[in-house]
Amino acid sequence: MRFYGCIALLVCWMMHSGFVAVADEWPQWRGPQRDGVWRETGIIGEFKSDRIEAVWRQPIGSGYSGPTVADGRVYVTDRIVEPEQIERVHCFDWKTGEKAWSYQYACDYTIGYTAGPRASVTVDDGRAFALGAMGHFHCFDAASGKVLWMHDLNDEYKIEESRRMPIWGIASSPLIYQGLVIVSIGATNDASIVAFDRQTGKERWRTLNDRAQYSAPILVQQAGRDVMVCWTGDSVAGVDPESGKVYWRVVFTPHKMPIGIATPVVDGDRLFVTSFYDGSLMLRLRQDEIDAETIWKRSGRDEKNTDALHSIISTPLLEGEYIYGVDSYGELRCLEAATGDRIWEDQTATPRNRWSNIHFVRNGERIWMFNEMGELIISTLDSKGFHEISRARLIDPTPEQLSGNGRRTGVCWAHPAFAHKHVFIRNDSEIICASLAAD
Repeated sequence: MRFYGCIALLVCWMMHSGFVAVADEWPQWRGPQRDGVWRETGIIGEFKSDRIEAVWRQPIGSGYSGPTVADGRVYVTDRIVEPEQIERVHCFDWKTGEKAWSYQYACDYTIGYTAGPRASVTVDDGRAFALGAMGHFHCFDAASGKVLWMHDLNDEYKIEESRRMPIWGIASSPLIYQGLVIVSIGATNDASIVAFDRQTGKERWRTLNDRAQYSAPILVQQAGRDVMVCWTGDSVAGVDPESGKVYWRVVFTPHKMPIGIATPVVDGDRLFVTSFYDGSLMLRLRQDEIDAETIWKRSGRDEKNTDALHSIISTPLLEGEYIYGVDSYGELRCLEAATGDRIWEDQTATPRNRWSNIHFVRNGERIWMFNEMGELIISTLDSKGFHEISRARLIDPTPEQLSGNGRRTGVCWAHPAFAHKHVFIRNDSEIICASLAAD
């Protein structure tokens, strides 16, 4: 008995010390902690060929929303237009791809880029929260697909009526905080950000009167408190996620239109955002009190003559002394974090095109890049450059998306999910799962 007791204590100590690898899932936008970090081990070091074979694939419709993975299931949303305009939410078994359930609702689009929903499904404690491009907001039983509550946010908050519907639709993935689910919708009457009771769907608070942006909110720690950072169409704000109280607000007014898509990134007491037209803003999150101050702000004179970083879709990496990100025409750049000065630039990771994209995910010391051509790249990044280790085609870009735009033959802009040592990705005709496990 003493032997088995010692074994139990050893296993417990190893788990708490990080020696036992536990399968990770991807239950929300940018992973378990919404930080673009994939923490599983036992992953391949390089690809065996120039094409990654799918374990399974299932047909779906069009959409920009990336898959999420929770409790052994994969969630994704899409859109079909015949015989009527419909948005759908799908759930698949992660191992087999067998469909567990699907739900659909009528949804006429009055927005641009009509391929489909943008926001990833957020899954928490047996519930799945799906936010459509026109503001249809559903809470499902995650296992069965039963609708537990729903809102038509466009109708209830008069988003279109007050001319507050973003030209590309509602795109910010829901954020869970304790018993709340929080969405960014940009409505008037101090309803730019709205929190609902996750059990009942009842509104619990609303805050800010800013226009909508496409960027997703994140949680940070400041002065020992949880603070939700929201990058809206008019500012970057720190909000109490429990009450909606605005702790601080830094005005960041776009000179052309709200176009920020990249998620804010944090390293220590620094917070960084980047926009296609308006360049970069670095803030310091004070820790002696809940406040923020500008460290630097830089932008070029136009989208082709940029300064620092003018990202569109890609969320950058902020790590120590450097920022790594994708500029307006696909230029992979390294910046000095303290000043925004450029260290180097590379054009080999994604083709040069307006809005050319890479999604970055860190796994250990390596950076996994998914570019808009459907390629997955294993790499490292440092102040000396981009070091490509291995590259392979994961999924085909959708020909209809931006075909004829520059040298493009299509794009895949959805963010992949990494879970169970597999990668899950979609284009406008299918969702696939592929193994990334080491032999």
